Amino acid sequence: MTARVLMGVTLTALLLSSCHVGRFFVWNFADIRDHKKFPSRPLPASPEPFQFAVATQEKAPKYKEENGKQIPFDTWLKDHKTVAFLIIRRDTILYERYFKGYDAAHVHPSFSMAKSVVSMLIGTAIADGFIRDVQQPITDFIPELKKNGFEKVTIEHVLQMTSGIDFTESYVNPFGTVAKFYYGRDLTKYTLKLKLKKDRVPGEKWEYVSGDTQLLALLLTRALKAKGDQRTLTQYLSDRLWTPLGMEYTASWSTDRKKDGIEKAFCCINAPARDFAKLGSLYLKKGAWRGEQLVPRHWVETSTRSGGTVSFYRYQWWLPSSEGDFQAKGILGQYIYVDPKRELVMVRLGSAYGGLDWSNVFRSIAVNF
Repeated sequence: MTARVLMGVTLTALLLSSCHVGRFFVWNFADIRDHKKFPSRPLPASPEPFQFAVATQEKAPKYKEENGKQIPFDTWLKDHKTVAFLIIRRDTILYERYFKGYDAAHVHPSFSMAKSVVSMLIGTAIADGFIRDVQQPITDFIPELKKNGFEKVTIEHVLQMTSGIDFTESYVNPFGTVAKFYYGRDLTKYTLKLKLKKDRVPGEKWEYVSGDTQLLALLLTRALKAKGDQRTLTQYLSDRLWTPLGMEYTASWSTDRKKDGIEKAFCCINAPARDFAKLGSLYLKKGAWRGEQLVPRHWVETSTRSGGTVSFYRYQWWLPSSEGDFQAKGILGQYIYVDPKRELVMVRLGSAYGGLDWSNVFRSIAVNF
């Protein structure tokens, strides 16, 4: 038997055994078609869609300098693996481009931008009375974790990624924790098996781990059910944010399996670029939208300003500078960037980072407004 045939037989066996390791090898690393690989719950378009105005005159950089050459901005974006790029100011699209066959209706996976959306939902759940406050222990909702030593872990610790859970955030290790969460088919079981790192005190150290966001999702689902509310996370998102925001296109939230699956909360909301931009616009407006306070103002302000264990991260949002800007960020360079001082929202979606620090790109664009 040749090595190639042996590898094929091995991979087939892994797949047939429903092993996440097999799916990792077959699908390999995350890519922008991943929303087609997983089962999902639908996020219907709003019956009252909101549409951004479109400026009569574009405003964007004409060129970007690279290696001593002036490259047209459109070409530069395409060359750096971009498939969608939007610049929006005061609810008006100033620049909008799509590449490689994408268009305004094309659905993109959010990857870890979904973490910031989960943070939004924790804020609304507190306002709705499902959760008391961020100091509430997570074991109030997930008592199974008491045996794993989680009694002193609060919702704020998990939001801030200072819980201290033992979680391997490696995207190249098929045996790592994040691979199991991404490709596995029983997220609840995996989440309930989480343990804390030895000698790690909750709140002591920031460490970016997707397991914290999945803990928030399980906590929120349990919080709803404790009040007799049987909605899924997707339904709660649809009711509290997606529909009121006037999302224009049908979207989805990927789940771990088809039957009775739960949402991959740490990664996988799938939507077109303009609708992602509305999430940024909502936070630019301090959680208010068309006369309704969808997310409490104080929650938005707390989540998007420095004051946590580290200066660059707060409540599942990234804080790229000291200028008050903030962003949701996903692997492969998915971004919702907000600059409140200049009333700007930018969305960049791509097949890879393209060798760039996009936070610096956004800042370089913003300073010209």
